Amino acid sequence: MKLEGIIFDVDGTIADTEDIHRQAFNKAFSEYNLNWHWSREKYHELLFISGGKERIRKCLTEDNTINIDNSFIKELHKCKSEYYRSMLISADIKLRPGIKRLITEAKNLNIKLGIATNSSSANLTTLIKKNLNTQPEQLFDTIVTSDIVLEKKPSPEIYHRALFNLNLSAENCVAIEDTANGNISALTAGLRTVITTHAYTKDNDFNGASLVVNNLGEPDSAFSVNKNFDCKNSYVDVELLNKIVTSKNDFLQKEELLKVSERI
Repeated sequence: MKLEGIIFDVDGTIADTEDIHRQAFNKAFSEYNLNWHWSREKYHELLFISGGKERIRKCLTEDNTINIDNSFIKELHKCKSEYYRSMLISADIKLRPGIKRLITEAKNLNIKLGIATNSSSANLTTLIKKNLNTQPEQLFDTIVTSDIVLEKKPSPEIYHRALFNLNLSAENCVAIEDTANGNISALTAGLRTVITTHAYTKDNDFNGASLVVNNLGEPDSAFSVNKNFDCKNSYVDVELLNKIVTSKNDFLQKEELLKVSERI
């Protein structure tokens, strides 16, 4: 087996948390008496910008009534993050289909697991403790978050750091992602990618991905495959990921897609 590592994104990938983030932003805006409200449509646009503080900065540049101040951005984002974790604890948010199964299978086969996320360590810990009743460090061999790296996705820095920590080559690993920026980040670092879409990202451009599905699927509940791919499997498991990393080409693609390097 050539597959030696699986690196997961978090928000939207491990769990469908994006709308809780949106609601937490709006609560923070209200607390600070900002005349902002991010609708689902607005948040869909903002997700093309990686990072919560970066999204706030984008809106500040569009609002001429407020000066752009780094300390204010940090304070507002801290408030939002506190709301997010509080809401996450009380919300009925579960891991997306196939996540727990794939993590369990990989650990049983001694395949290393990593996290590469633009979110914070505190957010990750809250999510994992809520759903798996354990600390993330007990499951993952490396955890790289926005608290550690300087550049966020689509920069490949976060995946380079994860691969270094795992002591693995990119050609022996697969990244599980959900956004165009995450896809570019992983591909630029040399990884193959499996994309699990959701309401906010199903229309993203995922050129270069090895497989695009609506979730990882389960043996009794098959995933839906993007029209550009031809996959006979009904769920993502270690065997399928191993086929992806050992293939010379993106064998699941139905047609030739643009190279990522042409888009960067």
